[in-house]
Amino acid sequence: MKLVLASNNAHKAREFREILAPLGIEVITQGEAGCRLEVDETGETFEENAYLKAAAAMSATGEAAVSDDSGLEVDALGGAPGVHSARYTGRHEDTDADRRALLLKNLAGEEHRDARFVSAICCVFPNGDTLRSRGTCEGSIAWSEAGENGFGYDSLFIPEGEDRTMAQLSADEKNAISQRGQALREFSRILKEYCNADK
Repeated sequence: MKLVLASNNAHKAREFREILAPLGIEVITQGEAGCRLEVDETGETFEENAYLKAAAAMSATGEAAVSDDSGLEVDALGGAPGVHSARYTGRHEDTDADRRALLLKNLAGEEHRDARFVSAICCVFPNGDTLRSRGTCEGSIAWSEAGENGFGYDSLFIPEGEDRTMAQLSADEKNAISQRGQALREFSRILKEYCNADK
């Protein structure tokens, strides 16, 4: 089976391929499928946005398509940045560093720093069937940045049970606990069940 990943993000593509390869699933990016999509992420949840992107890629390519939508939820900020994690400053041209700086500014003096990374995966098939999975990684927001191994908010997020940020963990350590790793493993399980049900 071939799945079109509704993204051109090389990091995401590698994670999807590593988890799904043992099932004999070939994952190609939307660019590799000849698809140039910019989907408006108008959903109010990670699940809604994942569906919007997967459905658009499936419609454009005629192939089963999968998408992930993920972000950071901070309790003291009412769940923000949430689905707006990649657009937290409101300016598309801003960098991850700009978004991290705004997060620290908005949490200045706040002792309650509980947070979680969330990943929602959705797969849409041409026959209309839809598979969904979700993963979360609980933790807290550090008072300052640390680590070089991550991206996004990784250098500010300390996973539960750790004294290091996500950006200080090795790739293997991160994949073992990350929200996308969890969501991908669950997706792999339900995709295997789905494929076996057809036999």
